[in-house]
Amino acid sequence: MHNFTDQPRPVPREPTVQPSPSSPQPSPDSRQLRRVAVSGLLGTTVEFYDFLVYGTVAALVFGELFFPRADPAVGTIAAFGTFAAGYLARPLGGIVFGHFGDRLGRKSMMLLTMVLMGSGSFLIGLLPTYDTIGVWAPVLLVALRVVQGIAIGGEWGGAMLMVVEHAEHARGSRRGLWSSFTQLGAPLGSVLSAGVVTLVATLPDEQFRSWGWRVPFLLSIVLLGVGLFVRLKVAESPLFAQVKRDPVARPPIVEVLRRPKPVLLAACVGIGAFTAQSLLTSFMISYAVDEGYTRPQVLTAVTVASCVALVVLPAASALSDRVGRRPVVLAGAVASAALAFPVLALVDSGSPGLLILALALGHGIAQSTMYGPLGALLTEMFGTRVRYTGASLGYQGATLIGAGFSPLIAGSLLASFGGGSTPVSLLLCAGAAVTAVTVWRLRETHTDALDSPAAAPALEGTPR
Repeated sequence: MHNFTDQPRPVPREPTVQPSPSSPQPSPDSRQLRRVAVSGLLGTTVEFYDFLVYGTVAALVFGELFFPRADPAVGTIAAFGTFAAGYLARPLGGIVFGHFGDRLGRKSMMLLTMVLMGSGSFLIGLLPTYDTIGVWAPVLLVALRVVQGIAIGGEWGGAMLMVVEHAEHARGSRRGLWSSFTQLGAPLGSVLSAGVVTLVATLPDEQFRSWGWRVPFLLSIVLLGVGLFVRLKVAESPLFAQVKRDPVARPPIVEVLRRPKPVLLAACVGIGAFTAQSLLTSFMISYAVDEGYTRPQVLTAVTVASCVALVVLPAASALSDRVGRRPVVLAGAVASAALAFPVLALVDSGSPGLLILALALGHGIAQSTMYGPLGALLTEMFGTRVRYTGASLGYQGATLIGAGFSPLIAGSLLASFGGGSTPVSLLLCAGAAVTAVTVWRLRETHTDALDSPAAAPALEGTPR
């Protein structure tokens, strides 16, 4: 008869098998979970710093530095076109790094993606301009953007999965809160990028155009060094370790796409957050400067909005642990749509104070409420054996559609209609509507267990 009181060995192991939520865990322990969370934060900070620095500088000077023979409006569109090129490469990165992350492990892919991201940004800072090497300047710029995009396509999945899968063992009921550390890289990267660009933007125009714009890209090497130092110390995901010995027979991408509905839903649910993020940060810099604001005024507004997001984002993520992912994301989508026209009206007022209020409402509050629970939600939609591939494809599909094309579309519409903020407001509403409709189609996942190694139940159970 199996009796724990008659068998001395299992008794001291009982706390490990059935831990209480508040007791410290030996594997992974609280220190390892915190280290993994910081690792995820640093990775996405580098990711968003690199991409937002590019978007900011592209809005300010890349049109004339790399596309000088174009009409100013066309030059700006071309600069944002290279911005979109980075996003086009992200799904490819999600497939490549997702495959090896699901087969070889999360940690090794996290290290590789961070090196590629930081190196690509650093090399952009060293690029000669069109006046020096002619057409090779925009060609090399696009090539480096593609390298960045491929790396970033795999970065988020590895970082998020490491945090959520470690949290599942240590603090299973708080996956949303712990995942917010990785999501916080977005506003933190925005604060850092806007702060650095604000400093160099105070230089005289001639100095900013000759060398000042390079400084934010070159400084990315510092973030890269710190990030690698932390990531080398983290342990592999415990959930992945359980299934590593018995991987799926088919490549993970094939396994995921056999039932494509979860990936499509995962992509659509993030479109609103990324549309708002892109339009109210990178694109807004170009738009507001054209409306008469100074560069420091716009960058200050972006920085303040990102600081608000640093508070709202973890609060929304923690709330999703209590009430569910769906109601929190839905509330953010409704708020984003409701605020779209008022936010742009405040921007059009010409008042620096109202500009700050506009971005704080639209980006700091509404967008962050949508974005906060997204990491936990996407990871909960896929089984452990294919989670890296599935979550990465969903996330990067959302960034491609929501963030990659929205500045390009907005710039084209403004050029076609001769200005006015209505097209930007309509794009914000459209992105929020896609997210709201998709959330309505999802079932709630915040109480689901992650540690079932079978991929099929998680894939089958996504839509309602």
